[in-house]
Amino acid sequence: MDTGTARRTNGVAETAAPARQERGRGVLEGAFALLDALRRNGDEAGVTELALACGVPKGSVHRLLDQLVGVGAVERRGNRYRVGPQLYRLGQAWEPHPGLRPAARLPLQRLRATTGASVVLAVLREDMAITVSSVPGDLEPLLPIRDGIAFHLDTAAGKALRGPRRGGAVFDREDVMEGVCCASLPVRAPDGRTVAALAGMVPAGRGLDALAQAVAEAGAAITRTLARGGGRRSPVPSAAALVL
Repeated sequence: MDTGTARRTNGVAETAAPARQERGRGVLEGAFALLDALRRNGDEAGVTELALACGVPKGSVHRLLDQLVGVGAVERRGNRYRVGPQLYRLGQAWEPHPGLRPAARLPLQRLRATTGASVVLAVLREDMAITVSSVPGDLEPLLPIRDGIAFHLDTAAGKALRGPRRGGAVFDREDVMEGVCCASLPVRAPDGRTVAALAGMVPAGRGLDALAQAVAEAGAAITRTLARGGGRRSPVPSAAALVL
């Protein structure tokens, strides 16, 4: 092989690799755009709806959906699609702070039981607050709460996440939504860093001071569990261990 051919061959190889990377990135971006559109839709959607929502040709949407169905990220029901169980399992593995969600599970349930409040645990991501754990309360169905909901930082939970507050609760007295009041406090790691905000939401007219005290106690319980390392998940046992 002459050196000119080698250079040409290398040149093709050097330009083909970035081209393949660009195509792969485009496919991934299209797939995630579809998954996000399904999430925002909240239930099921058809190919035409998804194509319009994502700005992707219907043929490409069909192909991407077939691949996503194949790996369990999307479910098909007739001509309709929705988020699948594999995506849910992957999402449950996300830990915004080591051990935070397991550490919060029992305190959130107790907070709901003692106050009747709708309870959310939120973390800060890219100038938004994201609910990572929640327990529905008396506000359902006026204000449904779910894990994975993103909201702006003008809420009580958002303000608790942003500020270096010490000891004081943030209150929302129907400031964001009529008929809904809220008390929120930061949740701190053992080293004092704010890792989340815990909020209790109740119908307007209920006293917020007692709610704030209960929220503070639940947040302190989460911090204590994090300090003990008790919030970390136990390793998943093997099949052999389960049989034994």
